[in-house]
Amino acid sequence: MLRAVNHKLRQYILTFLLDGPKTVTDIYLHFRLEQSVASQHLSILRLAKIVTTTRDGKFIHYAVDTDRLSKINTQVKVTNAL
Repeated sequence: MLRAVNHKLRQYILTFLLDGPKTVTDIYLHFRLEQSVASQHLSILRLAKIVTTTRDGKFIHYAVDTDRLSKINTQVKVTNAL
């Protein structure tokens, strides 16, 4: 889970997704990436359950699971306090 968010590009993607759900196309065009690179990073975030997906026809919309991200943040703060 921490490895998923400990990557600069994935952090940028998460920040971008905080504005609202986006498709992989929105993401790769915004960051000027190859589609496969954007998909790979989204897959990592999805497996870590940091982003959620909803299907709209042939499009998949990615959104940040803010509750999960908040829990990760709390865990990191507690660990650092120890």
